[in-house]
Amino acid sequence: MPAAVFFERAFQPLLDYALPPRCAACGTIVAQPGTFCADCWSTIAFLGEPMCACCGVDLPTVIGPDGLCGACLATPPPYDRARAVLRYGDVGRAVAHRLKYGRRLSLAGVMAAHMARLIPEEERAQALLVPVPLHRWRIWSRGFNQAALIARHLGKRTGVAVEVDLLRRTRHTPPLHSLDARERMRTVSGAFALARDAQARLRGRAAILIDDIWTTGATATACARLLRRGGAARVEILCWARVPRPGD
Repeated sequence: MPAAVFFERAFQPLLDYALPPRCAACGTIVAQPGTFCADCWSTIAFLGEPMCACCGVDLPTVIGPDGLCGACLATPPPYDRARAVLRYGDVGRAVAHRLKYGRRLSLAGVMAAHMARLIPEEERAQALLVPVPLHRWRIWSRGFNQAALIARHLGKRTGVAVEVDLLRRTRHTPPLHSLDARERMRTVSGAFALARDAQARLRGRAAILIDDIWTTGATATACARLLRRGGAARVEILCWARVPRPGD
């Protein structure tokens, strides 16, 4: 683990206590820690109905609680439900980037606080939180896996068990942000694997895959397919922010 990340984890709680609380997105001083200033809050586009019951994409009209979009009807995904807290925009991007690249590790808790409300209480007892894995080289260079940090905070808030090592990344892949959907699918194909005892841990459980940003869904779909093959009774995906499809 890089020394900078070690000291961040060791001393950030003391700094958070000593310094005035700041907006999670822009850094403006706010009244309470882990909150947003009025300007940032006013721009957040929280996701909600009407949406596809499976992939969670926005729909133009309400078509019922089980209504599916055209893409999910044509090609059913390997997961049962995908949800995100908000539409990817200035605030969602700022929080994710400050966590991932600015090493503001406390922001994982802010994201988890909003994500927790999307896990129904009646489903928590049989669920497992499974963070999308990073390759060991990426963890070494960054010092942490942001999805695992979020999952641990979610576990503390909801009581759902966290399985950090259930999935592993077997192949280092280049950054995906510059690739289109087809290139992303090709890049992540075969890049993940299940732990050897995954079937025993997944049997009869609902696996909730945790990630920060849903862009095209290539990574999440590849992981969800493995969890389904591993014997999960149900597979869900939960993210902080979702990038709109073109035209949304």
